[in-house]
Amino acid sequence: MASSEFRLQMQGYGLTTANILYRLPDHPRILQSYIWQEYDLHPHFPELRKFLDFWTRSLDGPLHGVTVAHAQLIKPAEMRMVDGEFRVH
Repeated sequence: MASSEFRLQMQGYGLTTANILYRLPDHPRILQSYIWQEYDLHPHFPELRKFLDFWTRSLDGPLHGVTVAHAQLIKPAEMRMVDGEFRVH
């Protein structure tokens, strides 16, 4: 049985990492960082948008900025020619 992550990758999802900067409620001049990582669809990122909507509705720390990195993990195979062969006994 394939894992749920593999099934998501087969549907076009890729690993998405978001670095979320937010202000501390008691000390608004201080920025805190939170790393969020999940499988999501590029370019609209519906899972990240759901999480950020939850954040703005439910958490006290106002968002300052979000940096997103995304990678498709299942790609066509890369091949290259090899000139020699090494054997280890």
